[in-house]
Amino acid sequence: MALKRRTSPAARVRELRQMIEEANYRYHVLDDPQISDQDYDALLRELLDLELAHPELLTPDSPTQRVGGTPAAGFPPYVHARPMLSLGNAFDEADLLAFDARVRKLGGIEGDVAYTCELKIDGLAVSLRYDNGKLTAGGTRGDGSVGENVTSNLRTIKTIPLVLRARAAPARGVATPHHIDVRGEAYMRKSDFARLNAEREARGEATFANPRNTAAGGIRQLDPKMTAERKLSFYAYAVGEIDTDAPPRSQHELLAFLKALGFRVNEHAHAVPSIHGVIDFVKEWETKRDELDYEIDGVVIKVDDLALQAKLGSSGKDPRWAIAFKFRAREARTKLLDIVVSVGRTGVLNPNAVLEPVQIGGTTVSNATLHNQDYIRDNDIRIGDVVTVIRAGDVIPRVVGPVLELRKGNPPEYTLPTVCPVCGADVDHPEGEPMARCTNASCPAQLVERVRHFCSRGAMDIEGVGDQLSAALVDSGLVRDVSEIYQLDLPALLKLPRMAEKSASNVLAAIEGSKKRGLARLLSGLGIRFVGSQNAAILAGDFGTIDALAAATEEELLRSEGIGAEIASSVALFFAQEPNRAMIARLKKAGVDMTAPLREREPVGILAGKTLVLTGTLPNLTRDEAADLIVTAGGKVTSSVSKKTDYVIAGEDAGSKLTKAEQLGITVLDEAGLHDLLNGTA
Repeated sequence: MALKRRTSPAARVRELRQMIEEANYRYHVLDDPQISDQDYDALLRELLDLELAHPELLTPDSPTQRVGGTPAAGFPPYVHARPMLSLGNAFDEADLLAFDARVRKLGGIEGDVAYTCELKIDGLAVSLRYDNGKLTAGGTRGDGSVGENVTSNLRTIKTIPLVLRARAAPARGVATPHHIDVRGEAYMRKSDFARLNAEREARGEATFANPRNTAAGGIRQLDPKMTAERKLSFYAYAVGEIDTDAPPRSQHELLAFLKALGFRVNEHAHAVPSIHGVIDFVKEWETKRDELDYEIDGVVIKVDDLALQAKLGSSGKDPRWAIAFKFRAREARTKLLDIVVSVGRTGVLNPNAVLEPVQIGGTTVSNATLHNQDYIRDNDIRIGDVVTVIRAGDVIPRVVGPVLELRKGNPPEYTLPTVCPVCGADVDHPEGEPMARCTNASCPAQLVERVRHFCSRGAMDIEGVGDQLSAALVDSGLVRDVSEIYQLDLPALLKLPRMAEKSASNVLAAIEGSKKRGLARLLSGLGIRFVGSQNAAILAGDFGTIDALAAATEEELLRSEGIGAEIASSVALFFAQEPNRAMIARLKKAGVDMTAPLREREPVGILAGKTLVLTGTLPNLTRDEAADLIVTAGGKVTSSVSKKTDYVIAGEDAGSKLTKAEQLGITVLDEAGLHDLLNGTA
């Protein structure tokens, strides 16, 4: 009788992994499960038991590693081999036709251009690196060049293959790339979002606001087990670097290529022969968007021919061969129950609408922004009104205005309080300014935000001090102004909730390291009104030390390039306050570097000698990022529009600065126009 050969643990582990990955692929990618949940669980338990008994067999690409590993102390940087570009926006048919015209002109094409249309999934863009067929790293988009390395968290997403399938099945006709960076969207299905919120509600925990923010927060959890609990999903749609002998030649071939490698690609992606097919696709999906189990906020249109994509290239951060068509914001009517005021980091009083809960695009909305006193007055919004609410960008709820025909009686006009709702101090609301501010620099509402801002990346970059720890430091009384951050020690931190010795030691090391950031970063972190990173760099370069800056008069401050009257007044007022001077003295005593190299050279670059003003919210850049680009190109950024202004860069909700620019005949550009200006193509 022949003896039955016993399978070695290593061989059985390989067999189990192949069976489990095949089951994952069929369930999560093909929607075609072949085994029961019970059988799947049995395979996974057997693999776990074998890996526990033989730890030398455990590898990072094992399916058991999707459940989450050891919590991270923070996220190291993830450098993209090729930038993850943002997209310009189209809002109507005319924008799409203009995009097509640009493509044909730049590409030297007389006939129609073929495009691939893909649903714009509302999630978080990530990049995955595979070497020799195995997932080795993954990161967030970040600023497009550098993101956060969240590999452990991405491994928990079951629609992300740990090992590329073509490697195990070359007969499919797809050769496994030696190296490939796969780009795509991590997102949360509506059904998983509803399940998660139901579970949290049953436990008495706060529910999440929407699937997009929940997915983004899940990817950035320090504990991968928390990411795994959110059951995120992933669609692949692009590649960065790729090393393969037979690369795809078109976008629709690329999607088929990614699918053959084991990725889930969106089943509704569609290649069309011309821009007219694009327009039909966009119209169809704007009406069908609610039929999906995930949120979309538009359609991404890409030139199908990859060689033509390469020829067209990019303009700034935007590719010339792709554009995002944004759907119209969803809206609904509901009753405005109340207006409550919160206080921001710099003391700004922010009015917010308390609404009778209403469903907008599958999300329950009960609060919305009202911007400021001028917005409320100009739109005649009153408590008790039936109001129209939209989700701007399908995320942020905003009250558009009242439905006047439904107004009952003559409710009183709303005015902001004259005292701070948090500390009771007087409110300063200068005539002609939309914003009102609390005058108390020690206001508790401001303090938490001031601490958080001081420690943020754009300022002193103290890793580990985020929202929760900032609040804990203030609530415990350990930090009463930012200088006391440098008086913290290990025993004090260990008294805080959920603070372990290793985490506390890491925070203290980060605090010590922040002392060397220099004057510009310190000024940015102090939260002086109108002084962001750009103006902080200008002032630091012109004055060299904080003592010289503190002693400067408004007239001396005005001599700095880009520093206008508002900024000069704000800086002088900050250093005139005794509590602020005392805080600076404590920071200096703690060893914080308060010096900077003096600027000596004249600005050079394509914008040398040009003055620009930024107003409104740009779609893809923060104010500081836009200002950095302008100054790097030799231009200067000022806060007010005058006859000396060369360009005004206007985004959404641009206000009086835009009006003044139009009155003075100053050239007004959007974000795309700014990129054209920087590239010399305007």
